[in-house]
Amino acid sequence: MLLDGARSQLLVIDVQERLLPAMHEGAGMVGNCAVLMRVAHRLDIPVTISEQYRKGLGLTVAQLEAEKGDAVVLEKMHFSCAADSGLSARVRGLASDGRTQIVVCGIEAHVCVLQSALGFADGGLNVFVVSDAITSRATSSVEIAQRRFAANAVNLVTTEMVVFEWLHIAGTPVFKELSKLIK
Repeated sequence: MLLDGARSQLLVIDVQERLLPAMHEGAGMVGNCAVLMRVAHRLDIPVTISEQYRKGLGLTVAQLEAEKGDAVVLEKMHFSCAADSGLSARVRGLASDGRTQIVVCGIEAHVCVLQSALGFADGGLNVFVVSDAITSRATSSVEIAQRRFAANAVNLVTTEMVVFEWLHIAGTPVFKELSKLIK
């Protein structure tokens, strides 16, 4: 199944100030999350940002805060966004409006991203985890999480795949504008 911008929503999980320094290749992951957020905003795709225990882990990192726009930011204590009442209500509300494809990025791949993706997939949503926009402290944790995604019907995609599937067609002014974000 291809992504369709009119049926998509973006979920950015826990890319926070005190978590990021411990993450493997965190800067690249943040850059890809920023691209996804910018494209989503330009294409009117709703964005939701989760923050795990703000008091201890801080706010969303500045680079993503700069891309936030009208994104909804919700704090959580559950590891899974699907288990959190506020985040689940937001995602499921968008799904009831036809946005049944949820594109997921963030940290940590093997904890919050994994539990959220599996939870939303179990709830009947089409989940797409952006493999170059997730990370953990250890690369082995990411690899094992990716195996679990694949074994549980969660689609693995890349930032570039998401952008070009959302754009759908070349040669338009919006294509010319947004394709410059892919390097």
